[in-house]
Amino acid sequence: MSDATPTDVGTAGPLTPVLTDTWDAERSWTLAAYERKGGYRALDVALGMAPDDVIAAVKDSGLRGRGGAGFPTGMKWSFIPQDNPKPKYLVVNADESEPGTCKDIPLMMASPHTLVEGVVIASYAIRAHRAFIYVRGEVVHVIRRVQAAVAEAYAAGHLGSDIHGSGYDLEVVVHAGAGAYICGEETALLEGLEGRRGQPRLRPPFPAVAGLYASPTVINNVESIASVPAIIGRGAAWFSSLGTEKSKGFGIFSLSGHVERPGAYEAPLGITLRELIDLAGGVRAGHGLKFWTPGGSSTPILTAEHLDVPLDFEGVGAAGSMLGTRALQVFDETVSVVRCVLRWTEFYKHESCGKCTPCREGTWWLVQILTRLDRGQGQPGDVEQLLDLCDNILGRSFCALGDGATSPITSAIRYFREEFEAGMHTASTELFPPAASTAFAPVGAGAGAGR
Repeated sequence: MSDATPTDVGTAGPLTPVLTDTWDAERSWTLAAYERKGGYRALDVALGMAPDDVIAAVKDSGLRGRGGAGFPTGMKWSFIPQDNPKPKYLVVNADESEPGTCKDIPLMMASPHTLVEGVVIASYAIRAHRAFIYVRGEVVHVIRRVQAAVAEAYAAGHLGSDIHGSGYDLEVVVHAGAGAYICGEETALLEGLEGRRGQPRLRPPFPAVAGLYASPTVINNVESIASVPAIIGRGAAWFSSLGTEKSKGFGIFSLSGHVERPGAYEAPLGITLRELIDLAGGVRAGHGLKFWTPGGSSTPILTAEHLDVPLDFEGVGAAGSMLGTRALQVFDETVSVVRCVLRWTEFYKHESCGKCTPCREGTWWLVQILTRLDRGQGQPGDVEQLLDLCDNILGRSFCALGDGATSPITSAIRYFREEFEAGMHTASTELFPPAASTAFAPVGAGAGAGR
């Protein structure tokens, strides 16, 4: 969590430490520390309810997916066909890889039992007896910590057979992915989990009907599942009292880039970037905000004129972007928009799985043109060609990776077209000075959070 002091929910600078409440506790990742804070009590409450009542409580809370899409979590659970004789599975998407996002990894490091308890409750609700936590392969330290938490939960009777004497059984597997951005897409994740190359599947059928091993499957983000114990323990009404009318509850905002105190800030949905920047000590001294991302590099960029846009699904959507993973990357006036967008596009080109032509070929051509413009070697018509390429990728790629690759380009041209056109006239000598280079380090979003 950040160095900022948490305050009560209010009108000025609200923070709501729920998921992050114990991150600064001594050995917060252990079972003993979690149980001292009331850990696994919500599980007892859930096991005393009918599974359908647990689903109804999550529906009533208004919890929406925290992985970027924002789909109602309880509704997703209710899609599982209980008359299907095949086993039901819960899969937790812990393949956090969106540039600028650092919330799930510090959560799993600091409080893995919050996730484990949520997994048990969610599995019970959908009547699953096996659950998988799919963790990004590069974060070996996180994998080990989650594995240790699962082992502790087994030893304490929170997992395994006859959990808490309820008669309910659950096995949990922690799976290490191979390190591919595309596996953040849920069907590509399922392919990887089944041992195949991570590439998105054609839908329908949807995972709720034929997901893992062609069986009914719920796939949820880490933060979505970790929010469930608080909902069951404190009540759906408590959760829905936070946030905005249509975007309920709280969320962890990854604030990185040119702010004095980057970090993970947990606040109600609807807080503004202006409030978060104030909590973070402001934009670095002597500089001003130029542009920012509300949900990671795959969301359209916004500018200083959007500082007071409510950071909820509806508010950010109305401003022409997406809330996404709430990865707030802040850039000051020293940053070249062209070079920034080029770096992001190089990432998407590299991470394209190659399954579909618009994404595989389109991202390559986008990089070529952006590189020319960044070097001041642009050709007449390059800006129009960029927009044309984006138009041919958007909505035509197999999954959302292609769409995400176009979003920062089209939005950057909308707000900073003159910088792109300048690349056709003057050589780029020092458009991105060393002092600004830290803005591209996604790990900065979790500085001080992963204890």
